Amino acid sequence: MSTSPSTPVPARLSFLDRWLPVWIIAAMVLGILLGRFIPSLGRLLDSWTVGGISVPIALGLLVMMYPPLAKVRYDKTGKIATDRRLMSITVALNWILGPALMFALAWLLLPDLPEYRTGLVIIGLARCIAMVLIWNDLACGDRETAAVLVAINSVFQVVMFSVLGWFYLQVLPSWLGLETTSAEFSFTAILVSVLVFLGIPLLAGFLSRVLGERIRSRRWYETRFLPRISPLALGGLLYTIVVLFSLQGGQLTANPWAVARIAVPLVLYFFIMFVLATVVSRAVGFGYATSTTIAFTAAGNNFELAIAVSIGTFGAMSGQALAGTIGPLIEVPVLLALVYVAMWWAPRLFPGDPTSPSESTVHARVR
Repeated sequence: MSTSPSTPVPARLSFLDRWLPVWIIAAMVLGILLGRFIPSLGRLLDSWTVGGISVPIALGLLVMMYPPLAKVRYDKTGKIATDRRLMSITVALNWILGPALMFALAWLLLPDLPEYRTGLVIIGLARCIAMVLIWNDLACGDRETAAVLVAINSVFQVVMFSVLGWFYLQVLPSWLGLETTSAEFSFTAILVSVLVFLGIPLLAGFLSRVLGERIRSRRWYETRFLPRISPLALGGLLYTIVVLFSLQGGQLTANPWAVARIAVPLVLYFFIMFVLATVVSRAVGFGYATSTTIAFTAAGNNFELAIAVSIGTFGAMSGQALAGTIGPLIEVPVLLALVYVAMWWAPRLFPGDPTSPSESTVHARVR
């Protein structure tokens, strides 16, 4: 079943995707209610950790990330990884522009709140390796390209996070005559986070694709198996939101002004990075699917890592940890809105592009 360019964006989404804002709001409310009326639940979830990783949150993220990674056609990733133009743009956006933009927004909008400001800087250093797969899939981005860019971010994260943290929290503020922040980041903690939140679902998705096609066929895998597991992504996302709000909902509702102050630079960051990445990608000749993947990869952040680093460095009740917790709660609705923005401007910015959702079939996005 194909769609025409005039088909409204909501009509091109599946029932679950079309009402995703409703499910997300419901999950937020449920999490707050659980945290408020069952206080022991929050303490139980917060205490259930392995190697510093929250098991309840890890379970939700693993379930959420598995379906998009199972959809990737891994036989195409080698060619993508050798595209120098794509790799150059990705590295520049994610590891030069992104951290610099967040640093600037944090200092401009939170000059009087050093803990929240530091938390935002840490968020800017943690490049996305998780939820970008969900948003990219919803917006009809290129799945294979997304998998490669996520893998590149993961490698850079392990190598560069501590170095960039030192630069943006100590060196650069000192050069500019600003207040510096002393922080030590654990290389091991970063490595473990990347291996758990990306490595496990990536391996599971790769094995699913290889074994499914080898034992049955590609047609069976993509028309029978993938549609059955696709709802797991939404289920994992909603579950993760419930857990996050049950853990931090009380603190967030008790500090509404803090939420508002932190939300402003985050919203600006998401929109600026997304629009700029799309414009740059289109200008150098990429089509809709690749440009959208680059944009979501550039706009998203690895809040799981940011939260873990903030808690490990500054403590669970610190302003830095609160900023990290607020991060995904702002990111989810904003990046969901950007899914609609991407699909709305697809026929306008990329007229006639065969990878545009206005030119593709509905089942091609959800299969």
